[in-house]
Amino acid sequence: MTNDDGLLLDDGPVPDEGADEGVLDDPVGRSLGGRHAHLARRFGRAVTYLPDVATFSAPSPGPDAEEWADLAALLGSGALADLFSSPAVPPPDWEPVFRLDGRQMVRSDGAGRGEPDPGVVELGAQDVPEMLDLVARTRPGPFRPRTRELGTYLGIRVDGVLVAMAGERLRPPGWTEISAVCTAPEARGRGHAARLVGALAARITERGERPFLHVAEANTGAIRLYERLGFTTRRKVTFRGFRVP
Repeated sequence: MTNDDGLLLDDGPVPDEGADEGVLDDPVGRSLGGRHAHLARRFGRAVTYLPDVATFSAPSPGPDAEEWADLAALLGSGALADLFSSPAVPPPDWEPVFRLDGRQMVRSDGAGRGEPDPGVVELGAQDVPEMLDLVARTRPGPFRPRTRELGTYLGIRVDGVLVAMAGERLRPPGWTEISAVCTAPEARGRGHAARLVGALAARITERGERPFLHVAEANTGAIRLYERLGFTTRRKVTFRGFRVP
C-alpha cells in the first residue's frame, strides 16, 4: 500500500522466511521489499530508502535502461546513487563517486548469547542529537536523522555522556545487520564496541534471527574484533556510489 506521495506504507509484520544465506546477496533490496517497506520510496521499478533514513538504492540483479532512468528520476539530477554492495553497472554517464572494498560477515547460529549487560542502554528519539554528534566525530558510515528507525540502537554512557553506540540496519528475511559501531576517541580501548556488538547479537539471536555485518577491508582491527565475537567472512564485497547525471 502507498500514501498520496507514492511512498510505501507498512502493512504489518512480514513473515520470517528463515535464515537463508542467499538473501544476503541483495540485503538492501530484500530489506526494502520486506521489513523496511514502510521506509522506502519508489518510482517505476526503482526503490531507495527515504533520504533522511539511509542513502542506499536497490537496483535489480540486471537493471536495464528503463530502470536506471527510473532511479535517476527518483533520486534527482546530481544526487548520489549509493548502490551499497550491488554489482550492477550504471550507464557510462553516471560519474563514479566512491569505491570501497569490504567484506560481509555472518555470525554462527546461537554463538555466544551471553548475559545481559546492565551498562548498555537503548537509545531513542531523544538521543538522536548525541548520536549524530558521535557519528560526526567517528565516521562509522552513513547515518542520518531517522537512521535509528531501521532497528534497535544501543549505547554506552560515561558520566552521562554517550561515548559508544551500535545498532541494527538492514533486515533481510531471517537476518539483522549490525552497523554504526563507533566509539569516541577518548573512550577507545575499553571494550565498548565488543559489549555493544555482543548485546545486539544476543537480541537478534533471541528473536530467532541471525546477525551479520559489513566492514571495510582496510579496517583490520574491526575484522579481528568481529572474528573474536564469532563472525566469519561470507563473501568479499565492493561498496560503490555514483553521481546521477
